[in-house]
Amino acid sequence: MIELGQLLAGPFTGTILAYFGAEVIKVEPPGGDPIRGWRVVQDGTSLWYRSLGRNKKSVTLDLKSERGRELVLQLLDSADVLVENFRPGAMEEWGLGPEVVKARNPRLVYARISGYGQTGPNANKPGYASVTEGFGGFRYINGEPGHAPVRPNISLGDTVAALHAALGITLALLQRGKPDGGEGQVVDVALYESIFNLLEGIVPEYDGAGVIREPSGTTVTGIVPTNTYHCDDGRYVVIGGNGDSIFKRLMTAAGRSDMAADPELANNAGRVRHEHEIDKALSLWCGQHSSRHVIFVLEQAGVPVGPIYSVADMLQDPQYQARGMFEQVEIDGKPLKIPAILPRLADTPGRTDWPGGALGSHNREVLQGLLGLDEEELEQLAAQGVIGPAGDPA
Repeated sequence: MIELGQLLAGPFTGTILAYFGAEVIKVEPPGGDPIRGWRVVQDGTSLWYRSLGRNKKSVTLDLKSERGRELVLQLLDSADVLVENFRPGAMEEWGLGPEVVKARNPRLVYARISGYGQTGPNANKPGYASVTEGFGGFRYINGEPGHAPVRPNISLGDTVAALHAALGITLALLQRGKPDGGEGQVVDVALYESIFNLLEGIVPEYDGAGVIREPSGTTVTGIVPTNTYHCDDGRYVVIGGNGDSIFKRLMTAAGRSDMAADPELANNAGRVRHEHEIDKALSLWCGQHSSRHVIFVLEQAGVPVGPIYSVADMLQDPQYQARGMFEQVEIDGKPLKIPAILPRLADTPGRTDWPGGALGSHNREVLQGLLGLDEEELEQLAAQGVIGPAGDPA
């Protein structure tokens, strides 16, 4: 697989596939993927990139140079998959569009990720995750009523798009492997459409009943009770007591047997009508106890309940440890934990073989081993700036 592009959506697609055994050659500009310098940087490389660049072979090629594009085409001649997340039209301008590449390699699966997709009136608009989360409908429902929509402190649109791209690539490869398949195809992933795919019943509820789902803070519209409650130790717990029998156990455990037995609250429709009273009772009970106590009591009663975890909490929790959710790598002899990549496969699990490494660290292996360039050609490419600074072709 050849990974072209930078920042998050395209590279995370490559991370997923590399984790499960794909040979991923990440083509970076001579200056490197910007994420190498984002957020927490140690020894010249961000800790984020150590996770995002895992299991990838880094090759530096300047796609703005004719020779750099020629070398990319040669790499694509024998590749199964290409993933790119440049603005629509950029690959065509460079002579690397699907028509050109697939004429040389018909079996190639050509995955494209962009803000709004390759077609439509918005195709050429810049579309970062922050913008497409709003356009895709997520930001509208996320937050408190009457206040500005809230952004989660991650690039959700990019990550969700990468998951869709990895799924699309897998489906295209399965189709290619069928007796009547034979060729690859273009996988067109839009960030806003990936977010749109998360909207559950919002579209049919509007079209069929004219209902526009509004933001609802820490609750979920039309399902009661499911909310976040503050405890007397300053921590929060999440309680999901919306099943009919679960609700009875919840309110009994919370000292409100009267509400547990109330026929008006026996089903979700009735509980929705009395959401305020139910949440008031649960808030009062939680506010009188520690989060540890609330969780213990409700778990004993068989009620879904849990804490709000920070990353520090995750690293200490035995469930995370038992499930192998962290992997330890070494960076210049120093240990670093990075997250495992899901899903979990029983017979062919993924793994991290190496963390994201130095820029261009696989230039010789790929350009000499796969394309047959000799040492003199590498030195010329370095001197011309096609693969990086002169004198550092490796």
